[in-house]
Amino acid sequence: MKEEQLLNIPGDYTDGIDRVDGRQKVTGAAKYSAEFNLPGMTYAVFATSNITKGSIKSIDTKAAEHAPGVLKVVTHLNAPKLPGYETGKDPSKPATGGGPLKLFVDNSIKFNGQPIAMVVADSFERATFAASLIKAEYTKEAHNTDTAKSLDKAATPKGPRFSDYKRGNPDDWKTAPVNLEAEYILPTEVHNPMELSAIVANWTAADKVEVYDKTQGVKSTQNAIAQAFKLPPENVHVTTKFVGGAFGNALRTWPHEIAAVMAAQLVKRPVKLVLTREQQFNSVGYRPYTWQKVSIGATADGKLTGIIHEARAQTSTFEEFTEGTVNMTRFMYACPSVGTIYKVIPVDVNTPTWMRGPGEATGSFALESAIDELAAKLNMDPIELRVINHADTDPENGKPFSSKNVKEAYQMGADKIGWKNRKNKPGSVQEGGWLVGYGMGSGVFGAGRGRATVRATMQSNSTLLIQTSVTDIGVGTGTAMTQIASEVFDNYPIKKIVFELGDSSLPPSPTQGGSMITSTVGGAVHDACTALKQKFQQVIGNGGTDKPDYAKVLKEKNLPQLDVEITSSGSSEMRNYSAYSHSVHFVQVKVHPKTGVVKVSKVVSVADSGHIVSPKTARSQIVGGAIGGIGMALMEEGVIDHRYGRYVNADLAGYHVPVHADIPQIDTLFVNKPDFKVNPMGAKGMGEIAIIGMAAAVANAIYNATGKRLRELPITPDKVMMA
Repeated sequence: MKEEQLLNIPGDYTDGIDRVDGRQKVTGAAKYSAEFNLPGMTYAVFATSNITKGSIKSIDTKAAEHAPGVLKVVTHLNAPKLPGYETGKDPSKPATGGGPLKLFVDNSIKFNGQPIAMVVADSFERATFAASLIKAEYTKEAHNTDTAKSLDKAATPKGPRFSDYKRGNPDDWKTAPVNLEAEYILPTEVHNPMELSAIVANWTAADKVEVYDKTQGVKSTQNAIAQAFKLPPENVHVTTKFVGGAFGNALRTWPHEIAAVMAAQLVKRPVKLVLTREQQFNSVGYRPYTWQKVSIGATADGKLTGIIHEARAQTSTFEEFTEGTVNMTRFMYACPSVGTIYKVIPVDVNTPTWMRGPGEATGSFALESAIDELAAKLNMDPIELRVINHADTDPENGKPFSSKNVKEAYQMGADKIGWKNRKNKPGSVQEGGWLVGYGMGSGVFGAGRGRATVRATMQSNSTLLIQTSVTDIGVGTGTAMTQIASEVFDNYPIKKIVFELGDSSLPPSPTQGGSMITSTVGGAVHDACTALKQKFQQVIGNGGTDKPDYAKVLKEKNLPQLDVEITSSGSSEMRNYSAYSHSVHFVQVKVHPKTGVVKVSKVVSVADSGHIVSPKTARSQIVGGAIGGIGMALMEEGVIDHRYGRYVNADLAGYHVPVHADIPQIDTLFVNKPDFKVNPMGAKGMGEIAIIGMAAAVANAIYNATGKRLRELPITPDKVMMA
């Protein structure tokens, strides 16, 4: 590819290929995990606890067992002991490739909504009815689900990587000519994708099981099930062809998945288990409630002198979940003195997980709000303050960046949003009775490359088949990989390329998450296709053309096909660089002064993420992240009634997410400069930076519109009114 081809992507992104699976999805041909129906299918439904902490004193399952169509009722009293659950190991260690929670092994209750029984019946309706007949008596214990009132119980996580970070003298912020200290709060936020978590399990032999599962990694699920049931991994076949929104809730193997496999083993028939919407709140993780404090100081001309970023986040009492909430602060800006402190607070809830943007999405809200607050104190444009403190090399380790074009991203976004119309004095712009404000926030996430294996096969009918086990969770992985293969094969026709994925029997690839798949799997696709081209040249011998007729070559050489299988990963050279993707989000809001209603009226998101492999799906990624950021800023909140430890809005009526009326036109821009240090395509991750920094941009825009600094999300009309 010529450099000018890499750098010249038109602003409307009408070039690039359509989604290779788009027709299947819009016509209903795409088959999601719950849609697999096997002969003799049965259905599993959970009965769940209505206390938050304690133990089961007694459980009555007789009525359920005698209900029509019921095949089995499983509780802690009759559940088989899985080989992978045997005692003798550290009970705090994961037993299922996920967390240490094991269903039906004892009578303990660790959170409200924990499954206490599983009914298997010949129809979903019968299983649901039978589950409603189960009655339990409990020995209750005092519970605590209120993280906000438990901040003093925070403790440093175990493990050296969570030790407090310090460079220079972080307390220098205190003596800076301009400084501030502020607290920021994010509530619990729940995934709520359209597709509920679902699994179909079927034992095809006494020691072999096939699984159709909603997972972001078929290989990790395969290994988790194999571990729990002590099977050879090759005896566990996991398929995930389509995912209707993962958001992080399918990054690990949760207890319900192991329970479904157990149920299939017990009834000796296929079992389908689909969580209810309410169970999604309790069973597959969430973004944890997080309290943060940022202390920051600068000289009168805007040079940062010191930053301290402290975070305290909830976790469960039985597992320590951690994430990189404070990591961004260590290197985002050129500051000589930085300190970060991260602690966790155990409460009586299920375990959190990474959600629609990892801990950096949480941390960026605090850091980027604080930077904006500092700019206001300095009476300085927020972009100017960021440019003054732009880090040319990584302040955390002194390494050069593999590439960084954030200043260009600032300018691109500012021009597009009309930043020149922004007034530094809040409340200065009105339009039709609404206050108008502009805000921005930056995002950053590591741009790594892992290890993946890809098989590339040229078939006799001219079909180029690319195979690897990676799951496409809806981000367009199949499309991007097809485009990479086409480009390596000298623009080979897209219609003649088949990318096969989502099957644990295929060559291993990592779990889809952390913005690494295009780099990792794409790099392996690039290497496999390059190797296959070279193999063809060897077959042709001297005098071969650069772009042969592959089917003709196979026929002439009497070969049914030609294939290669390549395992590749990042180069050792990457140890010499810091590699990150960056984003800059710009937002215009309109705030009604009498009602406190906030409308996001315009969004411009700029991504500095290397070469854009697949422009159409890249735009979808950025738009999706921006929408998630709007929800994070203005409406998402899981509300627990702490008297009972139970969610009161565990449905899509009470848990608000952005709908079409909440979403403005979202402009996406790409710096689109390749970074060939990371991988041979020059591409860097994009999924995570699409949301990181977005919530802060909205909050900062609201301040610019109203002069009200709101530090607790979501920013609802009542908070705007009361500020």
